[in-house]
Amino acid sequence: MSTSEESRPRAPGPTDIRDETVRSEAKKAAVWIGMAALFALVVLLAQPLLVIFGGIVFAAMIDGGARLIGRVLPLPRTIRVVIVLLAATAFLVWLVIFGGSQIAAQAGEFPAVVQAQVTRLLDLARAHGVDAAHLDVRGLIDSALGGVGSVTRWIGGVFGGLTTLFLIMILGIYIALEPALYRRGVAWMLPRGERDYFEETAARMSRSLRMLLFGRVLGMAVEGVATGVLLAIYGVPMAALLGLLTGLLAFLPNIGAPISGTLMVLVGFSGGPDMGIYCIIVYLVVQTVDGNVIVPMVAKKTADLAPALVLGMQLIFGVLFGILGLALADPFVAMVKIALERQSNRHHGDEAA
Repeated sequence: MSTSEESRPRAPGPTDIRDETVRSEAKKAAVWIGMAALFALVVLLAQPLLVIFGGIVFAAMIDGGARLIGRVLPLPRTIRVVIVLLAATAFLVWLVIFGGSQIAAQAGEFPAVVQAQVTRLLDLARAHGVDAAHLDVRGLIDSALGGVGSVTRWIGGVFGGLTTLFLIMILGIYIALEPALYRRGVAWMLPRGERDYFEETAARMSRSLRMLLFGRVLGMAVEGVATGVLLAIYGVPMAALLGLLTGLLAFLPNIGAPISGTLMVLVGFSGGPDMGIYCIIVYLVVQTVDGNVIVPMVAKKTADLAPALVLGMQLIFGVLFGILGLALADPFVAMVKIALERQSNRHHGDEAA
């Protein structure tokens, strides 16, 4: 080939775009197509991503416990994490060995008691002129007890979703042992100018998530223990099971308390009107203490979440992912809120130092 031919500009090929306007619009279209493809990928991988987020939440719980121990005992972080894990394992072993048989027996009686009380309520409604004949009572009861039955079976020793739970625990332990390692790894994939911003955002999210989960665990302990003890003092049937259910359901804000309260009252009225009224009083007292003492104390240091927003996200996540989605909806909303607030402050130049 001659020198003149080499220096001559080549003619545009069939895939070249010479017009600047067309080239600019093509770049915009490529961005939108990429965003659509990314969204489709997220939808496709929604379940694994939720498991990873569950591992992050579990790691935050471990990290919070390790930090709490660090205020009392100046031990290395790894040892503090091991202490937290051993304490949690010891509690689960105690629950299975010492409480498993009693709670499993109560769990077997629980659906029948609730069904009998619902039937009595419907009979009472019919006696006062309320037409409930068109309702499929048996179907409604079975449907309502479906979720409760799965929880009680889990308590009794039949663990559902064991693989998912195991993955969440393993991920959480790895992340809790070296959180800075994974945070730096994510930051490394970002542009240099974004790394400091990401580090600060991640630190705020971690702090808020720890306080949010601390409030959840504290509320679970207070509600579960107080409910079980107060019901046992009066001799309410299945007090241990009701206390444990109340504690577990306390992890689900807005939804857990009404469910546990309804179950408690239904079981209480199976022992007579006086016992039923006592159960109502116990429920109101426990929820008042939790709502006016624990929740405000924790909310000061966490993201202030609107109850309707959390409830809406719980409904969506519950439909998409079941009980795991319900449990993780609240932390997910908190993290998204912090990210949006940080981004908004950044654009307005009001970012705190």
